Amino acid sequence: MGEFIRLEIDAGVGTIRLDRPPMNALDAQMQSELHAAANEAAERREVRAVVVYGGEKVFAAGADIKEMAELSYADMVDRSGPLQAAFAAVARIPKPTVAAVTGYALGGGCELALACDVRITSDDAKLGQPEILLGLIPGAGGTQRLSRLVGPAKAKELIFTGRLVGAEEALSIGLVDRLVPTAEAYTAAREWSGQFADGPAYALRAAKEAIDRGLGADLDTGLEIERQQFASLFATEDATIGMRSFVESGPGKARFVGR
Repeated sequence: MGEFIRLEIDAGVGTIRLDRPPMNALDAQMQSELHAAANEAAERREVRAVVVYGGEKVFAAGADIKEMAELSYADMVDRSGPLQAAFAAVARIPKPTVAAVTGYALGGGCELALACDVRITSDDAKLGQPEILLGLIPGAGGTQRLSRLVGPAKAKELIFTGRLVGAEEALSIGLVDRLVPTAEAYTAAREWSGQFADGPAYALRAAKEAIDRGLGADLDTGLEIERQQFASLFATEDATIGMRSFVESGPGKARFVGR
């Protein structure tokens, strides 16, 4: 358990909790702790889905600019790899992940939300990639994940201007998936994750891998990734359980065991 980030596990759902008041600024220590928490969530078998949550007031307002302003080019050559690796570790958790976004998700905070599969957001949240206002560009996946999510033209407009996006606009452009009152953001994300606690773990993993890897490939390669993942699931106990349950009792009644 880190000083500012911890993994809490309850009933099959892991919560990666950011806790560095007042704004959860993602300094080097938090990046390292995030990487460790994501790896632990990936490895723990009892964790079947993951919520990333910054608390009731703010998700994460970006990098620690005071720390970053002191870095040289050589410093950032060394630091940019671990920075991206921390967010990639979240994106590669082989389980359903959801960002419960409240308050601000800016810069690195927005990139952290983008690294999750789904974003459930408070109706007063603001998201954005304002790095251009510092003379920089997003460096933890923003140029790549944002453009894949909302399309290149909209991503360019947001990154070029650095403007903040309100919750309603974020929903309309596909940046977030659901809006809820602020007090309900974590509960809604927890409920979304909870539906997978007793799900077919390896099928969920295969679905996520097929989609994520396929997005970076041409259609034929993506279809081959899907074919291999589909066939591999016939080696799992859950596939046997699921198909047998369907034949005997109809859809939606299988009791999976996660193997």
